[in-house]
Amino acid sequence: MSRYAYLDWAATAPLHPAARAAMQDAAARLEAGDWANPSSVHGPGRAARQALNGARERIAAFFRVDPDAIIFTSGGTEALALALKGADATARLVGATEHAAVLEAAPDARRIPVDADGRLCLSAGANLPGGALVAVQQANNETGVIQDMDAIADAVHAAGGRLVADCVQSAGKMRLPSGADFMAVSAHKLGGPAGVGALVVRCKESFHAIQRGGGQEQGWRGGTENLVGIIGFAAALDAFDPAFPARAAALQARLEAAATAAGACVNGAAAPRLPTISSLHLPGLAASTQLMALDMAGVAVSQGAACSSGTLKPSATLEAMGQAEAARESLRISIGWSTTEADIERFLKAWLPLAARSRHAA
Repeated sequence: MSRYAYLDWAATAPLHPAARAAMQDAAARLEAGDWANPSSVHGPGRAARQALNGARERIAAFFRVDPDAIIFTSGGTEALALALKGADATARLVGATEHAAVLEAAPDARRIPVDADGRLCLSAGANLPGGALVAVQQANNETGVIQDMDAIADAVHAAGGRLVADCVQSAGKMRLPSGADFMAVSAHKLGGPAGVGALVVRCKESFHAIQRGGGQEQGWRGGTENLVGIIGFAAALDAFDPAFPARAAALQARLEAAATAAGACVNGAAAPRLPTISSLHLPGLAASTQLMALDMAGVAVSQGAACSSGTLKPSATLEAMGQAEAARESLRISIGWSTTEADIERFLKAWLPLAARSRHAA
């Protein structure tokens, strides 16, 4: 048995073997001098450029976008910052439950409220300022709640604005939103390496680079491309199993049925959700207490987003949903392609006694 049942895939997915093998091969080519800087005009540089373009085409095919629309970045955070800071706008608006990467990139943006299940309160008749830039997660990283991106795009475009879609969690589990003008994705959520991501830009008018340099990425993002990482990103997508979401849904159903029977509540339960993320509220028992007990039992879960859960602060996402109590007492359990029924059972074996303890204390 593994030392840990790893159920924190929303924070990062383990590196896929296919990505590791592709990266090792790429590193060997660079070490041998067969490849070089993709911007160099000599033979090794041209070979590297060909490999970079090939990876770009494979990534574009996976996401069903034009290869020229892809701007490689260091990850989802940079991709979102590039969209939010690089696109001209009369105003910026963001969902109240957005990831910290969005909230920090647009600290003065107006917050769009959500309902108790985390669904954005934005309809086709919304009173949006003309020419605004609106940023919305396609699926929330803590609750898995899926937004109606078609309706949101209609509302934004009706006001003459543009939509930034944070697809870091949703990519690979569902199609990217067809109406978004900008879409951010990240390799390490999909089995690729950390430190690689992309911004998909469907229209580059009134858009400018925020990191200039040697003209890489057609001038949209300066800095030598992370060729090894990008090749790993492409390889992870090549190996992605389209049947995975269906398997994940079955595991999620087993987990949530047992948890709710034991007294837990599923945050965002009434909304459409990803099959890979469950946010469980156990009334009466602090999330920190649950985390420590599970860690001692060899089960890796989180309280929320990895960028903030290290502080064990209450979930800002759940607080924005009006769930102040749940924000202090909820865990995020997230699964991936190698998660098994045994992993779910291991979690339940360690967690169900905590639920019983909570009931007896009530």
